[in-house]
Amino acid sequence: MAPRMENDKPVREHLLKLLEGGQAHATFEDAVKGLPAALRGKRPKGAEHSPWEILEHMRIAQQDILEFSTNPKYVAPRWPDDYWPESPKPPNDKAWAKSVRAFNADLEAMRKLVAAESTDLYAPIPHGDGQTILREALLVADHNAYHLGELVLVRRLLGAWK
Repeated sequence: MAPRMENDKPVREHLLKLLEGGQAHATFEDAVKGLPAALRGKRPKGAEHSPWEILEHMRIAQQDILEFSTNPKYVAPRWPDDYWPESPKPPNDKAWAKSVRAFNADLEAMRKLVAAESTDLYAPIPHGDGQTILREALLVADHNAYHLGELVLVRRLLGAWK
């Protein structure tokens, strides 16, 4: 076990860069920065979700994956109801800012989990069904990349992308 963990430094580094984003697509910061408050709850023609719905879904899903990865008493939320906000509009500007901060905090927590040499990336999560921290980190990166692309497209449709 120890030799594999000593040799997984490149895997950790690649995972951390993948979680950080921005190598093959816009970063999270770019995708949320500068979006006018009046557009955050708008669903443009041809889009299923508003920027608020996408942001909140990303935050909720990422928080759920982090919780699953670290909490042996994890209880799965109901799909899809618990993974999407009730309204296409944020309740207020503070809710948008709070969601952005929470997303960043949970992403940083996942990055710390991956970076910790004490984390065995390959060991099955005890309360899971064969999932590993490696798989969950890849899931976070994949899910975030998908929805970041969606958020950029929605911003383009709203005329709010540089």
